[in-house]
Amino acid sequence: MNDAVRNLEPKVLWNHFADLNAIPRPSKKEERIIEFMVNFGKQLNLDTFVDKVGNVIIRKPATPNFTDRKTVVLQSHLDMVHQKNADIIFDFEKEGIRMLVDGDWVTADGTTLGADNGLGVAAIMSVLSSKTLQHPNIEALFTIDEETGMTGAMGLESSLLKGDILLNLDTEEDDEIGMGCAGGIDITATQNYKEENTPTKTTAFAIAITGLQGGHSGMDIHRGLANANKIMNRILYDGFAKYGLRISEINGGSLRNAIPRESFAIVCIDSVSKTIFLSDIQILINNIKKEFLPIEPNLTITINETTSPKKVMNLGVQEQFLKSIYAALNGVYRMSPDIKGLVETSNNIARVIVKNETIKIGCLTRSSSESNKYDLANSLQSAFELAGFKVLLSGEYPGWQPNVNSEILGIVANLYEKLHHEKPNVAACHAGLECGILGQNYPHIDMVSFGPNIKGAHSPDERAQISSTQKFWNFLIEILKNIPKK
Repeated sequence: MNDAVRNLEPKVLWNHFADLNAIPRPSKKEERIIEFMVNFGKQLNLDTFVDKVGNVIIRKPATPNFTDRKTVVLQSHLDMVHQKNADIIFDFEKEGIRMLVDGDWVTADGTTLGADNGLGVAAIMSVLSSKTLQHPNIEALFTIDEETGMTGAMGLESSLLKGDILLNLDTEEDDEIGMGCAGGIDITATQNYKEENTPTKTTAFAIAITGLQGGHSGMDIHRGLANANKIMNRILYDGFAKYGLRISEINGGSLRNAIPRESFAIVCIDSVSKTIFLSDIQILINNIKKEFLPIEPNLTITINETTSPKKVMNLGVQEQFLKSIYAALNGVYRMSPDIKGLVETSNNIARVIVKNETIKIGCLTRSSSESNKYDLANSLQSAFELAGFKVLLSGEYPGWQPNVNSEILGIVANLYEKLHHEKPNVAACHAGLECGILGQNYPHIDMVSFGPNIKGAHSPDERAQISSTQKFWNFLIEILKNIPKK
């Protein structure tokens, strides 16, 4: 299965990628991949060390005739998002990613692929291991925990790097050169409640929402994709308002940076209302599916009888909970007034858990405007606090403010046009790149971001384009040849 990937061109890059994907590397649990990278650097006899938070730094001297060029930091993150389809049996803690070649694309067997940001890491490894490429002094920075907090970038000491230019290899469109990104903040709402005995003469149902695309909660938020948590809330609210539906438990979504693809709930209805409830709820389900049909053709909503639970939520708390999810914004809050087509501020209602007398709601708010980031965060906090929740704002990280006068931006943009006979898309993005944090710690470093075509990041539909990866690799090689003198 993975052998086909190892035979792709450029072989050096795809083989390093396959080596990476053989190692479990979830955010917060990067011990094995850190050890792997340290061994990789030491086997090449390169200066290799791990900083106090777990970032790996490998230094490689310039090749002859490039010692007078500025030092370049090549940067990518080691961790990957772990997502899988519900029907796939896979242990991310123990198994390597099972990769497939499908035409011009590399995918995984029902899981995330890890191209975000494994292809960037593999490209840097290819530069470090090469004995023929021409390049200036290289500082390879492999950060940890980018996907769930950017704690690697945040914990990087301001004295470790000596580079003048930073090339971030974490962009997912091969014609785009990134010059800015959004910042973010995590919003967590929690509330305890008292369970009640399930009323007698009720019928229990298991509701399942599956088949959604999901995707990156920054790069895909503008597409209007369905959010499983929002759809589930819509169904539960309707059933509660009309038929007194009672909630026993909910398990919706997963990671904050992934648009929720699935949600599951156990509920009860008075048995007298069973027939009319099922008829009415099916009308709502049909309407929802019709609304999303053009962009979510595989949306599946099932409702099946199940064993009656022993306990259900307190009615008062349930009502406030359902209303708070309805009131909380999900999706685009504001488009950028400065850059056409760019989402400035958004929110993703990523995780909803109701179980064992505890409610937990997790959101990720993103914005390239610090003031609007907190404006939306305050709005969400207010909606949840009015419903009796305790709200914690955490994991805040800054955006990367564009610098249109950047020297390296001009060099890279001109080089792209020379190589491909068309202008690149020089843009800021709504994802949370580490450049904003690194720029705070190293304000003198000139930065750009680029990468190969990656679709469906943060979802089991993630795929990387083979021809685009070749294009990306050749572009990186040419950039390293054109780094300016000190």
